Amino acid sequence: MSGRSVLATLTAIAVLALTGCGGGDDPAGDDADGRVTGTVTVFAAASLTESFTRIVSDFEAANPGVTVTLNLAGSSALANQINQGAPADVFASAAQKNMATVTEAGNAEGTPSVFARNQLVIAVPGGNPRGVTGLADLARPGVKVALCADQVPCGAAARTALTAAGVALTPVTLEQDVKGALAKVKLGEVDAALVYRTDARAASADVTGVEFPESARAVNDYPIVALKDAPNPAGARAFVAYVRSTPAQAVLAGAGFQAP
Repeated sequence: MSGRSVLATLTAIAVLALTGCGGGDDPAGDDADGRVTGTVTVFAAASLTESFTRIVSDFEAANPGVTVTLNLAGSSALANQINQGAPADVFASAAQKNMATVTEAGNAEGTPSVFARNQLVIAVPGGNPRGVTGLADLARPGVKVALCADQVPCGAAARTALTAAGVALTPVTLEQDVKGALAKVKLGEVDAALVYRTDARAASADVTGVEFPESARAVNDYPIVALKDAPNPAGARAFVAYVRSTPAQAVLAGAGFQAP
């Protein structure tokens, strides 16, 4: 082989090697060193607002090439958005029912795993002016109550607890997520609302959480899963794994969530 042919062959090999080393974008969301990169879009239940805000910050600090975008809303609304094709990498639901909506539509990648549990309390204004001590007090004449809508996990849990207590009441408002129900108490528009223990704790400067025994009959499991059509599948897997890690579980416990 001539010297010119040898040089041409070596040049071609070098070009192929550079191409194979990742000169273009990596659709999997990780770089040549296996580090997670790009944007990870997380659809999460509204009751995870405070804890996931902290977890996202910690995850980004541990993965400098990543930016996490949080979409926080009622689990039923998020499940519908995912099934309608909204671009998302991860879904964290406040109930198994709403997660099942996504998995049964074939939009989950793998099997969801439960990463936390949550329980209801009665949120009342600071000082508890109505003297609410249990669910029966919510049915007293003149007591205005906010509940989550039945299709929302906190609403379904509230109905389960009220049924267990044998209490029938008509709320003055049905909210689309737990933050909406809590806001009604904070604004003084209602005397009480059934919300998660974690939400009452996060708003402890404005409300008091009253525990009641029937809440043990309506504990919600929180499942999480990477999504089948995730734009950043590697980022999705990494975030799900981080939520289940010891540091993230400590954040959740600090917010009042129970271990799965």
